[in-house]
Amino acid sequence: MIDPPTKNIVWHSPTITRDCRQQLNQHQAAILWFTGLPSSGKSTLAHALEAELYRRGCHTYVLDGDNIRHGLNADLGFSWQDRRENIRRIGEVSKLLMDSGCIVLSAFISPSIAERQKVRDLFEPIDFFEIYCQASVKTCEKRDPKGLYQKARLGQIQHFTGVSSVYEAPLNPEIILNTEQLSITDCVDLIIKQLIFCKIIK
Repeated sequence: MIDPPTKNIVWHSPTITRDCRQQLNQHQAAILWFTGLPSSGKSTLAHALEAELYRRGCHTYVLDGDNIRHGLNADLGFSWQDRRENIRRIGEVSKLLMDSGCIVLSAFISPSIAERQKVRDLFEPIDFFEIYCQASVKTCEKRDPKGLYQKARLGQIQHFTGVSSVYEAPLNPEIILNTEQLSITDCVDLIIKQLIFCKIIK
């Protein structure tokens, strides 16, 4: 009988821990998980927030949905099975980056409540912030900077969230940002205030 792949793998405890890195960075590590429809503002807000956190001397990293699919997840499509695997991998990468002491800004449609919950379950409750970029399909389609909604309407893109695939809005996110009404600056300010309140940053 052949041993399962994980049988002979042993976790190696690090010498330098997350706590050590947080002390060096002078801020707490955290996961900021941006979710919402395509064109709801996830990536735009993640990068704008990162710029502000960088200005404040924080160690950060943005994981962007499109960028990840150029490398780590280039082998995945957009079926529900592939979407689940996409989010599973990102959750694990986010966990590694947070252990490095970073504030991780993960910007993914992540349409399924169940799959987002699986990611949340990887972390302590105080470490995970689900940020819902709230905007209607109509508004997102009007923005549509990549022309993807139009292609989806024409049947050129299959399994497109908001058109041919469902998006399940968060039930109890830590932060809701109405990106139809709030400016980018307003959204960033709201997140910063929450991070200060929760003692992630000073």
